Amino acid sequence: SIMKTIIVATDFSAVSINAAKYAADMAIDINAEILLINVYNIPVAFTDAPLLLISVDELRKSSEEQLENLKTELLNSSPTLRIKLLAVMGDTIDELEKICADVKPFAIILGTKGVSNIEKVLFGSTTLTAIRHLTYPVISVPPEKSYGKGIKKIGFACDFKQVETTTPVHSIKQFVTSFGAVLHVLNVDYHEKNFRADTPVQSFHLHNMLEDIHPQYHFIKNKEIDAGINEFAIANQLDMIIAIPKKHKILEGIFKTSHSKQIVLHSPIPVMCIHE
Repeated sequence: SIMKTIIVATDFSAVSINAAKYAADMAIDINAEILLINVYNIPVAFTDAPLLLISVDELRKSSEEQLENLKTELLNSSPTLRIKLLAVMGDTIDELEKICADVKPFAIILGTKGVSNIEKVLFGSTTLTAIRHLTYPVISVPPEKSYGKGIKKIGFACDFKQVETTTPVHSIKQFVTSFGAVLHVLNVDYHEKNFRADTPVQSFHLHNMLEDIHPQYHFIKNKEIDAGINEFAIANQLDMIIAIPKKHKILEGIFKTSHSKQIVLHSPIPVMCIHE
C-alpha cells in the first residue's frame, strides 16, 4: 500500500513545533511519513511606498534553515522517521490546498493557540481557516499536548441531523481502524428542546453506518455543546475529538460561534475536523 503522508504546517512558534512533535509520534505509530511545510510571506513596511525589508532569497534561506533544524530535532527523538521538507512563498491556505491536491494526505496537523489570544495570533486564525477550506482531515493540537501512548479513545461529536448525508463515514472508519481505537459517539443535542421526532431514526442510521467498528453511544446533557464535549473528553480520557464543520455554518464566515469552532478553541485535547 502507498505510504500515508501527514502534512505538518509550521510557523516555528512553540505551539507549532509541539504539533510537529505530536505528528512525528503519530507517524511512527501508524508508519506514515511527514511532509513538514513552512509557508512564508514577504513582510513589507507600510509606508507610502512599500519598502521591501528583506530579500526573497533571504526569506527562503531562513525558512529552509529553520525547517532543517526542526527536522534534526524531530529525528533526534525518532531516528526512523521519514521527513520531507518544503519551504514555499505565498498564502498558507492557498499553498496547503495545492499541496493537499497533490499529496492527498492522511491528515494535516497544525498547532492551535489557546483561546485567550486566538483572534490576535496569526497561526491561531490560520488553523480555523484551514479547517474551513481544506477538504482533508485537519487536526489541531493544543499547546503542550503530547501524543503520549497514542490514540486509543476517539470521541465523535454528532448532532444527529441528516447523518446519512453529513457523516464522513469512510474517513471516520479509516481513522479509527488506523489506530485500533474505540469510537465514542457523543450526541450533544439531547436537551429536551432539541430532541426531535427523527432523532431515534437518525441514531438508527448512524448505528447502521458505523456498526462494523462497534462504537459506544453517549448522550450528553449540557446547554453548552463544546463544554459538554470537553467535560466528557476529560472525564473519559479521550485522546481525540472528531468534529464536522457543517456546510451551512461555513458559509456564515469564520463559522461565527459554530460548535466545531468552539470545540477547537476550547478543547484540551486534539480535535480533528472532517468535512461532511
